[in-house]
Amino acid sequence: MAFDDSAEAARPWLDRRRLLLAGLAGALVLVVAAFGLGRWAIGHARAGADAEARQNARAHATLLESELQKFRLLPRVLTEFPDVRAALADRSAAASRRLDVELEQLAERTDAAVIYVLDRDGTTIAASNWREPTSFVGQNYRFRPYYRGAMERGAAELFALGTVSGRPGLYLARKVAPAGRALGVIVVKIEFDRLEAKWADSRGTSFVTDGSGIIIMASDPAWRFRAFAPLSAAARDALRASRRYGERPLAPLPLARDGGDLTVRGGGGETRYREAAVRVSLPGTLLHQVQPLAPHRAAAAATARVVFLILLILVGAAIAALLRLVERQAMRQAAHQALEREVAARTQDLRTANAELKAASELQAETDRRYRASREELAQASRLGSIGQITAGVAHEINQPLAAIRSFAENGLAYLKRGDGAKAEANLGTIIDLTARVGAITGELRNFARRAPTPIGPVAVEDAIDGTMLLIGDRLRSQGIAVEVAVDASGATVHAGRVRLEQVLINLLQNAAEAMHGRADARIALRVHGDAPLCIDVCDNGPGVPEALKPQLFTPFATGRADGLGLGLAIASQIMADFGGRLLLIPSPLGGAGFRLELQRA
Repeated sequence: MAFDDSAEAARPWLDRRRLLLAGLAGALVLVVAAFGLGRWAIGHARAGADAEARQNARAHATLLESELQKFRLLPRVLTEFPDVRAALADRSAAASRRLDVELEQLAERTDAAVIYVLDRDGTTIAASNWREPTSFVGQNYRFRPYYRGAMERGAAELFALGTVSGRPGLYLARKVAPAGRALGVIVVKIEFDRLEAKWADSRGTSFVTDGSGIIIMASDPAWRFRAFAPLSAAARDALRASRRYGERPLAPLPLARDGGDLTVRGGGGETRYREAAVRVSLPGTLLHQVQPLAPHRAAAAATARVVFLILLILVGAAIAALLRLVERQAMRQAAHQALEREVAARTQDLRTANAELKAASELQAETDRRYRASREELAQASRLGSIGQITAGVAHEINQPLAAIRSFAENGLAYLKRGDGAKAEANLGTIIDLTARVGAITGELRNFARRAPTPIGPVAVEDAIDGTMLLIGDRLRSQGIAVEVAVDASGATVHAGRVRLEQVLINLLQNAAEAMHGRADARIALRVHGDAPLCIDVCDNGPGVPEALKPQLFTPFATGRADGLGLGLAIASQIMADFGGRLLLIPSPLGGAGFRLELQRA
């Protein structure tokens, strides 16, 4: 038997070449994967930092807006305060000292930094800090932009350093002008130390810049009163002339921008950030959130390393499998070559020794039988090894689908065993009703929480009452308070804003619930009746309103509770006036307090 020695000798070289090509291909795959994973890690880190910066910026802007809205009502209310007008009109020392004490108490209750009153010339006649060494009493603030703005436009806001205290804060100023005659200005100063401390609890740095790019609030005190953007000489001179930031140098923040990244130098090194900005209701201001990029890059790099390690293991396993395949092929080829040489030697022996032909034939037959048996055993072992590998692979591939199939089968078996399709359909209907109710509640709550109030127009009274009960009904029922709703004027619409009408109703219901706290038979009756005007009565069986409080019930700061601010009913009364209606105190048929909302029909 003849065979090609050159072809057989070339096979190992071909196998080694294939193995080398496979190794080069695996290395190329790893290099490309490393480059791609590196790019992915950078992009993923930036996207994660951007998302966190936007989320924190929105959250911190909400906290700031909440703080501003809480205090912006205070100057408006104080312009109507009789003692403020009296002190400005009389200009007597006694009236000013009495107002000092009242402003001091009000500042403590509202957490305002300082509340003070300026006369027409800008001189402070009364202040909440009248007892302190840094008292504003007698100081003239005519030069302050907030004084000029309030006198010219009726109201003004300014963030600046205090000329006496040296502490930064927001000044809310409003002109006191009864009957159009300017008497002076009421000013409320707010300081944001606690708000900045809350900002500092989250990762990253939050700060607010004014229209000139000066950082006026910051969770990092070292950033405060630094320039976030370069200041021109004219802008710097204008700020110093207004004494808005005192003698602060307003040095620029050491930063550089690289594409979308913000690099801040300091502390012996550089820190990279991603920035998000949100506008707030202070004129010309922006709230910035800069989020450090390093934590997100570390997390993304760790993920990329894990993926690369897995890929490295897979490529290594593939190369190892290929190497084993080449080794097995070489072993089979060597065995085949040995067999061919043995057959050739036997044939040559048969040709040269005719006498030994029979023995050689028998030996050849035995050799052939052993060869066939060995080949069959080798084939069987190979099949068993292949079956083991296939079984392990199939078990690994179907493990997760089997787990899912089992879960679905168990659920299906439970339904088949029950055999109750109607009850399953009823359960699905109940789920639909519950999700619709949850959607209604969340929708109502979302509408109620909107920043901008709804415009005044036709409002369905029953819809407003339903919305109110969705928001507060569960709370009342959990306190054991029975609420009776009677609508005599079905389908009525009134001239109002729905959100603010619900605000008034919720305020009255909350007041009634607080007044009846601890009462076993607490009841509230809500009745809609009348034609022109349409009336909504809210009555309870609580202790009622004290006689001494009734004449000033709807004036600011009048309250019968020790912890009350006395603004709830005053605000509700003002809302009703905006609707062209009235809020009245009426006798309660249940024996407690009663309030009536008179509204114009739409």
